[in-house]
Amino acid sequence: MAHHFHKFPRTKTSAQDLPIYTHTSRTQRNKETEEDQAVKMEGGEGPTELKERSNGVEALSLESGEAPEQSQQQKHAVTSAHTVDKDSWQQVGVMLVTSFNCAYVLSFSNLMLVPLGWAWGMTCLVVVAAFTYYANWLLAGLHVIDGRRFIRYRDLMGYTFGNRMYYLTYFLQFTTLLLGNMGFILLGGRALKEINSECSNSPLRLQYYIAVTGIVYFIFAYFVPTMSAMRNWLATSAILTIIYDVILIVILVKDGRANKTKDYNIPGSRIEKVFNAFGAVAAILVCNTSGLLPEIQSTLRKPVVSNMRKALTMQFTIGLIVYYGISIAGYWAYGSAVSEYLPYQLSGPKWANILINLTAFLQSTVSQHMFCAPIHEALDTKFQKLDEGMFSRTNLQLRFLLRALVFGLNTFVTAMFPFMGDFVNLFGSFTLFPLTFVFPCMVFLKVRAKSAKREEKAWHWANIILFLLLAIVTTAAAVRSIVHNARVYHFFADT
Repeated sequence: MAHHFHKFPRTKTSAQDLPIYTHTSRTQRNKETEEDQAVKMEGGEGPTELKERSNGVEALSLESGEAPEQSQQQKHAVTSAHTVDKDSWQQVGVMLVTSFNCAYVLSFSNLMLVPLGWAWGMTCLVVVAAFTYYANWLLAGLHVIDGRRFIRYRDLMGYTFGNRMYYLTYFLQFTTLLLGNMGFILLGGRALKEINSECSNSPLRLQYYIAVTGIVYFIFAYFVPTMSAMRNWLATSAILTIIYDVILIVILVKDGRANKTKDYNIPGSRIEKVFNAFGAVAAILVCNTSGLLPEIQSTLRKPVVSNMRKALTMQFTIGLIVYYGISIAGYWAYGSAVSEYLPYQLSGPKWANILINLTAFLQSTVSQHMFCAPIHEALDTKFQKLDEGMFSRTNLQLRFLLRALVFGLNTFVTAMFPFMGDFVNLFGSFTLFPLTFVFPCMVFLKVRAKSAKREEKAWHWANIILFLLLAIVTTAAAVRSIVHNARVYHFFADT
């Protein structure tokens, strides 16, 4: 598999403008696409003129180490060490479906439905999914503006609003990805601990399994360096997903029928119910989105807007049915007593419990890579020798150090604070509300300021205000939960 280091010519901008992408494939270099026309800002420079001025895109193969001669303009090109413009929408769709049906689904019955109950829970599942699908649909349509293709979220925000929004987006997005990766590591550790408890009467502390999980994730990210490189693992991930989902559903139905004393009352005092409900809304958002859609979309071949929307439709139909189905079945089977990690309560048989945890662990090893890939891309682009092959000795050594830094730090923090619900609610509230809902509406209002109807402007302003308020309230709820757990548990708790 070839990995490419892509060079994107930069147009002249004012001092506050951030990197601008004008990526086209070799065969489409002189063609103007429908998407370029659709997103062209009124009064802006046309895509055809811009592409002619930028002379297309040159690609450098890191694997072969071959570099074309650079023109004076190309010496100042914006770069990416990872593959761009290569993947089909089917590949990206399968990646989204399997990645969102990862081991996180084993915690969502507790996190999403217990604090809300049946009526509010089902309502919020539908409403949050609908708004999230719309927001991602909107953001996918902003991937190309004035003929410029934005392969990173922070570049889109920086180009539209300047340096401050560039760095704010950088901070929010990478906070999301790091916290999300910690959640993956914790879930992987719990899966391994549960396997060991089925086979031994003296299981080790959770921290040992967290360390093993971090090492396995590191190895996978080292040998599968990019998001596009996941293509060889998606079939395996899909098979593993089907295995543990089917077995899980069968056991949940069996346990639900046997459980005659299910209680669906919402626990806690009145104030606790309010805060926990907002935390559940944040968890539902985490269940449906990632905050890295432009980075995922960057891997797609043209037409990038319609292809991304096809992949999103696959996620919000096939994928949503599965991960919502598991969550609802878990809540139905055990009621308000459902565990934060479903396999803790499964009645067996023993081999089924082991298989569920094993397949969930292996599947999440693949799935977590999508959510961490933008961090790897930023580090690889910054530190790798871009004039050498992706698997050259120097780049292999550099990648080893970079991946070890990321997973070493994340694994240590996860072992210190093994509180699953707090991870999910915090990055769902503090970071994903702005990234998913607020920022796309802001870009739309900026880009379509002259052409948008009054009703469209009012709708997107309402979205900005509503979801900013939700971000504040849900963040307060998440911080309150963290403070509470810090008092209940100690550092390196064996939860």
